[in-house]
This record gives sequence, structure tokens and C-alpha cells, in this order.
Amino acid sequence: MMRTWEARGRLVLADRVPRVMGIVNVTPDSFSDGGRAETLEDAVEQGIRLVQEGAAILDIGGESSRPGSEPVSLEEELRRVVPVVEALATRADVPISVDTTKAEVARQALRAGAAIVNDISALGLDQGLTRVVVEAGAGVVLMHMQGAPRTMQVDPHYNDVVAEVLEFLERRIAWAEEMGIPRARIAIDPGIGFGKTTEHNLLILRNIDRFANLGCAVLIGTSRKRVLGELTGRPVAERGAATVASSLAAGVGGANVVRVHDVAPMVDAIKVWTAIRGWDEER
Repeated sequence: MMRTWEARGRLVLADRVPRVMGIVNVTPDSFSDGGRAETLEDAVEQGIRLVQEGAAILDIGGESSRPGSEPVSLEEELRRVVPVVEALATRADVPISVDTTKAEVARQALRAGAAIVNDISALGLDQGLTRVVVEAGAGVVLMHMQGAPRTMQVDPHYNDVVAEVLEFLERRIAWAEEMGIPRARIAIDPGIGFGKTTEHNLLILRNIDRFANLGCAVLIGTSRKRVLGELTGRPVAERGAATVASSLAAGVGGANVVRVHDVAPMVDAIKVWTAIRGWDEER
């Protein structure tokens, strides 16, 4: 589905072709790749490599949100994130997203060159974060999560997961607009794996078109997640093909951005799919 998404005066999306958001985790305990970017140089090299492979956005995160994770201090998150954003902002010609729930981390990351704030709490944890986004003219990702990372996978329950997540995101979109963030700068993420069982996740992925109908860009992140392991029986490191399949299915349903660790195979899959659809000349 055709969507635009703007961030600090820059068009992140401008056509129907899904964009790939490459993940750069600068955390020692990420469920998928914790510790891989142990130094500033490692993180910057990883980010540049992902752009070379075709990432249209880089997402930098300094606090793990894996199930069971504990929060980190503001000082530690700033130490991990801001130098990486600053270095990549001068070397990678793509919008940079900062994955944080903290206003001060977002403020300093945006000052360092980031354009997007990716908030798993949908601007619900730190009340100052909304003002930071508004004042910077930043793009924002509003994500749904049931509970908190430490406890979110302890018996998640919904009466109707799709309807309830849709209702939550509708409320957060309306609230963000009321606070001064125009819809053109908002993307939504139904939060695959964040307080949801495998069946919940599958129901959401089958109904991406309903989320697209909310009128915002839709971001989906299935990369290497537990749901893929439960479906395939494969460990985290062997979920690349399942990630491509689930992300491409989300794109077919109307997702505009897919957030992945392994950029190159995802970019190749989208190129082939869009060529088959006849969309390849739009880019």
C-alpha cells in the first residue's frame, strides 16, 4: 500500500516498495546478536555494511528489549548509543533511527544526527519523549507491547488480539497528533513478539492490511524471533530464511518497513518480489 513517512524534513518512504531497516544493536545481551558490536568501531562498521547491503534505514539500540531483559541506566544507554549515531550520521547517507524509550537518549541522539525515534512504549513511558520528537520534527515509531520486556511473555492474554492492538495504536496515533506530531511522521508497529504468543503473532501477520488502513506507515519486525523458532524448530542463528519469508509476507499484506538483522537477503527478496509485481521502476 502506498504510504509516505517523513522524518526531519526527509522522505523515508515515498512509494509502495517496502524499505529495509537494518538493526545495529550495541547491547551485550540482545537475544539475537548481543555483544557483536562491542566497540564503537564494530558498530559503525556493521552499520556501514548494512547500508552497503541495501538498508534504507539504520536502527541503533542500546537497551535490550528481549523477553526477561532488565532496563539499563540512562548514563549507560547514552554511552552506548550516542557515539554510534554521531559516527554513522556522517558516514551513512540513510535516516538513522534510535531505539529508545528515554527522552534524554532521544534528545542527544537526534542532536547527533538521528531522524527517527523508535519507541517500544509508543511514547508511553517517558512523558518528555513526546516533546523531544515534536521539537526536533522527528519521525516516530509507535509500537504495541503488552506488559514490560521483563514479564511480557509470561502468559500474554487477549480476547481479540488484532482488535485490541488496533485499538491501542489508534489511540496512540490520535494522542501523538494531539500533541503535535503529524500523521505523516508516524509509523506504527504491532509489536511481533512483545507480549504475544505464536498464535497471536500469526493472527497479526495475517491482518497487516487492517493496520495499514490506520493511515500510517507500518513497520514489522519478525527478525529471528521466538515465533519463527517455534514454527521451524531452528535456533536463533538459523532463522534467516524464516525472517525473509515472514517479512515478505508482511510486505504483501501492506507493511512499508521491515526491520531485520540480515539485510542482504531481505533486500534481494524485495527486489525480486517488486519486479514480479511490476513495481521495480518506481524506485
